[in-house]
This record gives sequence, C-alpha cells and structure tokens, in this order.
Amino acid sequence: MKILVLNGSPKRDKSDTMHITRAFLKGMQEAGLHDIHIIDTIDRHIEYCTGCFACMHNGGKCIHDDDMKVILEEILESELLLFSFPLYCYGMPASLKALLDRTLPLSNMAMQRVGERYRHVGQTNFSHLKYMMICGCGFPNSKQNFEPAVMQFKLCFPGNHTIITVPESPMFNTPEASIVTSPRLELISLAGRQYAEKGEIEEQLLTEIISPMIPEEQYAAIVNGSA
Repeated sequence: MKILVLNGSPKRDKSDTMHITRAFLKGMQEAGLHDIHIIDTIDRHIEYCTGCFACMHNGGKCIHDDDMKVILEEILESELLLFSFPLYCYGMPASLKALLDRTLPLSNMAMQRVGERYRHVGQTNFSHLKYMMICGCGFPNSKQNFEPAVMQFKLCFPGNHTIITVPESPMFNTPEASIVTSPRLELISLAGRQYAEKGEIEEQLLTEIISPMIPEEQYAAIVNGSA
C-alpha cells in the first residue's frame, strides 16, 4: 500500500502524536512492506485558500504556485491518506488546515445530494483512497475534546475512514511514563497490523487505545504539579 502521512504538528518528528502514528505504521509494516512517505506540513510552502474558486472553474488549476501542486499529485497517487496531528483549539493545526483547504481543486462547483446532505462533485477520481485520522491531545479524557475534529474529518471524508484519538498524549514524550506508554504503543502497533490485514480495527481494541492510560485525576494532578 502507498501511504502518505500528513504530519500537522509544528514539532515535526518530535510530535507527541507522531509517537502514536509511528507505532501504527510499525504494525502495518510488520504485516507487509508498504511505501510510506511523511510530509511535515510546517515545512511546506502552502498558501492560504482565498476562496476565489478559480480552481473549480478551470480544471483544478489553483492561482497559487506553491508546494500544493506536487502534494495534490502525491495524494492522488496514494492509497491511504493519514492525517496525524495534535489537537489545537479542538481542531487541526494551521499548516494542516491550510493543506486541507487547498484540496479544493479536487472538486468543482457542481453539487449533488448524497443522503441528507449535498457534496461537490469531484473533478478527478479519488475513490481508491482510504483515510485515517490519528490525533492526540493533552487533556486526560476524550469527551468534549475530540468531537469537533472528528466531525470535520467525517464530513470531509465520509467514506473509507478510520479515526484514532488518544488523550494524555504528552506522556509519549516522557521517558518516565514508559511503564504505561509502552503497552499502549504495543496496542497501537497491533491495530496497525489489523488494519493492514483486514482494512479495519476491532472495536474492542480501538476502545482500549482511546482510553486514558492513567486515571484522569492522577494525570491532571501531574500536569498541575500537585501530584
């Protein structure tokens, strides 16, 4: 499988969330070799979308001459598009959101009703793509935190998507926490193997992965320096 990882963290490979993503990819590689390319969006020249809609009228050509042209080509050549990012104000970091906005050239102005909503018709065929979101956050629980980012991802990619959200993710960059982070990373690697072999992750395993690694009150006390 050809996998394109879009790392939205400004911390690049030191990202808390990239620990999760690397464990998942490790599991996938254990199931079979895959072609993996990681793009650190913070290092790419990606102008903000101006909403001029020129791309939707002229065959997908954007007014900006930047790195998005090559990135869009790589997206279309991939089979799995993996968004890896930390939660910023309940959404994506700015550089990754800018990239997402600039995928507009893949659509045109025509729209069609699908179920209870309308969607733009694609200018090109990307039905072969699968989508994954791996997101970590610094809060000790998932409730009232990940919902906006999850909803946006589901609306942008309504089919063939898999979502992994992990609270307490700063612990992955803390060696002293390895007693709880190492077993969690093993579970995430197992999820990668399952996904590579079956195209999905067992619900019970996913539930274990997205649960807090230590009790919420204990984590909050550590963060607050009161433990």
